[in-house]
Amino acid sequence: MSNEAPDALPGLAKLNNLVRTVRTPEFDGVTFYEVLAKSALNRVPTASDMPFGWTINPMRGCLHQCTYCFARPTHEFLDLDAGKDFDTQIIVKVNVAEVLAKELSKPSWGRNPVALGTNTDPYQRAEGRYRLMPGIIAALAGSGTPLSILTKGTLLRRDLPLLVEASEHVPVDLGMSIAIYDDDLQQSVEPGTPTAKARLATVTAARNAGLDCAVFLMPILPFLTDTRDHLERAVEQVKAAGGTSITYSALHLKPGTKEWYFEWLEGAHPELVGKYRSMYSAGNYAPKDYRKWLAAKLQPIIRRHGLQRTALDPATGIVGSRAQPRVHAGVRSRSGSVTPSLIAEEMPPQLAARAMPQPMLF
Repeated sequence: MSNEAPDALPGLAKLNNLVRTVRTPEFDGVTFYEVLAKSALNRVPTASDMPFGWTINPMRGCLHQCTYCFARPTHEFLDLDAGKDFDTQIIVKVNVAEVLAKELSKPSWGRNPVALGTNTDPYQRAEGRYRLMPGIIAALAGSGTPLSILTKGTLLRRDLPLLVEASEHVPVDLGMSIAIYDDDLQQSVEPGTPTAKARLATVTAARNAGLDCAVFLMPILPFLTDTRDHLERAVEQVKAAGGTSITYSALHLKPGTKEWYFEWLEGAHPELVGKYRSMYSAGNYAPKDYRKWLAAKLQPIIRRHGLQRTALDPATGIVGSRAQPRVHAGVRSRSGSVTPSLIAEEMPPQLAARAMPQPMLF
């Protein structure tokens, strides 16, 4: 049973597209703000020497509650905070599939690859309530538009038949984000996510359905998940689950995210606070020497297990579509897409900032 509430937070009221505010016992402590989207497709600006990418963000805010989530600061655009509000005040574009279908039907639409999962997760638990993704997938496939999805959500399994059908008409690229392979740590730092075991089972389900599925070890947490034992265990489990490729990056902490992550760190691992403050004192990214050290440790493990590096789209930072090879310096993967020579841990901060997902547009 849902309760409609007439109240709206000030930032949301400015949008003039709020339909209703919903609270339900199924999502204790969470408020859903159902809005009517004015557009579904977001164009992602990049540097002049890069192609443009397109994204869809059905929701804003995320029930995964990942303390390190880079998207947290986007909540501040609506006068919500990047901490608890991001975890509990969820904006839902209830008409996103209908709006998308209209946009895709325009003669001007070039059927460029569209990425989902660039900001907040399209398969977070709220998708079970709102069921936005089936309409989105159907609209994209029906218009001949390639799509890629990056998620931590096992709800992806519900839509595998639809994704298989879509893959018969357009390229479909899937990525599962599984950063932490220690159950206690995972439940502490990202308490709203499915377990690593459940996500690995979703990778296997996708592979059994005939779809490729990349795995993202992102972010790797310094002093917590960067040990050789943890990395070996992670890559071994990805291989056993049938993951078709793998990529990784070290934790980066933007303003808004940094404060929330440090609050968690002070409570869960106070012995590491000093090390983190030293490591991130010069900026948002882990130092270059650390990233080189991490690559030297992890890349041989990936190669030993026969896993290639995931091809990333420089316009979105997530799984690159097989439909549109990128024309710039890089290494062409077996799928036909181009892996930039500077991705993940090797990407310079100024380029990474342009490649990061953009705030959602209503």
